[in-house]
Amino acid sequence: MRPPLKNTEQTGIATSSQSLLLAMTESETRNQKLNPSPRIGLVLSGGGARGIAHLGVLEALNELGIRPAHVAGTSSGAIVGAFYCAGWAPRRILAELQQTNIPRLLRPAFTGFGLWAPSRLSGAFGLLRHEAAEALFARHLGTGVRFEDLQIPLTIGTTDLYTGEAVFYSSGPLLRPLLGATAVPVIYQPVAHDGRLLVDGGLLNNLPVEALTDGPNPCPVVIGSHTNPIDVSNQPRTFRSLAMRTLQLAINNNVRSRLVACNIVLEPPALRRISPLGYRRADELFHIGYDHAMSRADELRRVGGMEGQRG
Repeated sequence: MRPPLKNTEQTGIATSSQSLLLAMTESETRNQKLNPSPRIGLVLSGGGARGIAHLGVLEALNELGIRPAHVAGTSSGAIVGAFYCAGWAPRRILAELQQTNIPRLLRPAFTGFGLWAPSRLSGAFGLLRHEAAEALFARHLGTGVRFEDLQIPLTIGTTDLYTGEAVFYSSGPLLRPLLGATAVPVIYQPVAHDGRLLVDGGLLNNLPVEALTDGPNPCPVVIGSHTNPIDVSNQPRTFRSLAMRTLQLAINNNVRSRLVACNIVLEPPALRRISPLGYRRADELFHIGYDHAMSRADELRRVGGMEGQRG
């Protein structure tokens, strides 16, 4: 039996080629013209830079005429979901990411004395600040943007560091839950919101499918996009790689039981050879997601016609 759903109120390399701009325009036009496919849900996992593959998946879904009626995501999946649900075409999101100075977003939170500094967002501590990311989201999505302003319903999965609970947000202010959903514990400073201290939702639930299958208006068909596969052939040989493998194992353990709730799971095997920190490979990651989804176009078309068949 699934746990009850908790509802709470509540992006390099610049490019300006004509071909990319044309592709962005055409894709965005398709994105605006497509009507949501009846009650098809899309869940987007976390995965760091690998989450860029979600954009390729979305581009493929657009081309196949499948537009989700409800999106759920956490961590990098929450970022992709927020921009997509706000009306951004996948290639436009990719272009913005490629023009973003990722190291600038990773601003250390050290004081002049070498101590971790508390964030104005939380009063708590972490290695990296959120202010640059907050400004970026506000500039593109709007300072006061709310879930209700989005073109497609979105649910964001977070973790409450106080209570150890997975908390879903689908209404009210968008930016704080979005920042919280991407706050990797210890690395990023937690985000205080609505009496909670929010960190990365992937800590407890890296594939928040319950947001689509539970509740009063569930999606009868769910497409899962999982971008955090483990490369079992790559043996950890450094402290960094060991820490990364440990985190992946812990996170993937909370995903396996949720994959069975999806009618189809898109997990590109090629992602195993790319680090979750490989942001400089954004274009490659996009095409990995796109190629994998298109290789399963027939399956996607079939599930797109299964509304109402979930028991």
